[in-house]
Amino acid sequence: VDQVANLTLVSSACDIVSTAYTSTKESHPYIRSVCDAAEKGVKSVTEATASCVQPVLTTLEPHVAAASEYASKGLDKLGEKLPLLQKPVEQIISDTKELVSSRVADAKDAVSS
Repeated sequence: VDQVANLTLVSSACDIVSTAYTSTKESHPYIRSVCDAAEKGVKSVTEATASCVQPVLTTLEPHVAAASEYASKGLDKLGEKLPLLQKPVEQIISDTKELVSSRVADAKDAVSS
């Protein structure tokens, strides 16, 4: 989970969503009250679940470690094959706009000639 969260694409997307969420809460009092209630509910559920799940996690720790190592290797390979994961969302959007613009210009030129 940490490795996925540290991917540039994922972390930049989370930053964008977090900024939008905070901005929306600050701008709209009714939405803020709903969000605050939802956050409290999620926090309560998380705390209750953590205490119940801890004994199970302790038992499964060796299996979780093996799965984590396997997943980490898979993410490393995925990162090699998809360098896009190492770019922030803003750069991907910019690159995509440039590519589309270039293709449209090429198509215009082809039609013109």
